[in-house]
Amino acid sequence: MAHTSNQDPAADLLADPYAVYERLRDTAPVHRIAGTDGRPAWLVTRYEDVREALGNPLLSLDKSHALPGNYKGLSLPPALDANLLNMDPPDHTRIRRLVVRAFTPRRVEQLRVPIRQTADRLLDALGPHGSTDLITTYAATLPITVICDLLGVPDEHRRDFRSWTDVLVTPDPEKPQAVKEAVVAMLGFLTQLLVDKRKEPADDLLSDLIAVRDEGDRLTEDELMSLAFLILFAGYENTVQLIGNAVLALLQHPEQLAALRADPARLPAAVEEIARYDGPALLAIRRFPLEDVTIGDVTVPAGETVLLSLSAANRDPHRFPDADRFDLGRDASGHLALGHGIHYCVGAPLARLETEIALSALLERFPDLALATEPHDVRWRPSLRSRGLLALPVTY
Repeated sequence: MAHTSNQDPAADLLADPYAVYERLRDTAPVHRIAGTDGRPAWLVTRYEDVREALGNPLLSLDKSHALPGNYKGLSLPPALDANLLNMDPPDHTRIRRLVVRAFTPRRVEQLRVPIRQTADRLLDALGPHGSTDLITTYAATLPITVICDLLGVPDEHRRDFRSWTDVLVTPDPEKPQAVKEAVVAMLGFLTQLLVDKRKEPADDLLSDLIAVRDEGDRLTEDELMSLAFLILFAGYENTVQLIGNAVLALLQHPEQLAALRADPARLPAAVEEIARYDGPALLAIRRFPLEDVTIGDVTVPAGETVLLSLSAANRDPHRFPDADRFDLGRDASGHLALGHGIHYCVGAPLARLETEIALSALLERFPDLALATEPHDVRWRPSLRSRGLLALPVTY
């Protein structure tokens, strides 16, 4: 049976997500909660159920399958809405095939040296000792630089882009107009960028996608624009959270940090455990059943909103023993932090590489890196979707 009561069972989710998830996992496989937009949704928290649901073709990402009045997400104009996060096959398959070529392990590996150079440059700017908010000066700046380099976004627009993204990730309920303004600004910016790239193509991903689009019917103009938006937005946001959460987890677990410093070859495996332990997203993108579906022992009606908790699944002790313990020695493979199935994160190889390099450069540079605040005073973004820090004050 689904757990329902007058009080939202996930009411304290923002304040203490992992404790709430533990309680929800223990009491029922699926819970009726107030979703990210305040409307009712079904929350799935157990590893096996979440993993199966992520691969279930009956759970659609296409908002047109939502019941009228049921789901009210971020309203984007059509030119930004035709993206992979709102699509099912066959459109999803066709577009993903084009994008995946940019993120093959081989192509991503070619970015290793430039990413390391960017990381070193950012750390040079901090000087040999002092204090800083590591999110602003490093964890956010590195991914925005990398993704903008990849797409070919000029330097002078990168700060704007970051401020628009922040508004969309964590909308301020006091300023409903701000989201609309950010979307309009981003649309205008991308429209002009595509015009510029058509005039003067360069060796970047956006020029490649335009070439594909202009060669035939492979991408509509809206799909091209939406794709540029998604790669910029998701490619930046998830990696910021992953790097920030990684540094925090290591600083809060000095024995694990010491083990990693002693054997830097463990970094790639460490990134997997970091993603499992405190990944960049609490929830996968919402789904809508095409027909009544059974998850756990609960039947969810067609068209209602289903939220799959990646982070609750990753802390499920039935899949990862002693799951609340941060342990760089564990086998964290099979975690769901970057999704599973056909909607698995396209940019996962890049996010992994950036996090690995960001940590490597940081730990080499600053042997005495330390938190400049009490662990419980660390402030998280007030977002049910993304799991990331507002700031990470450190001394070095």
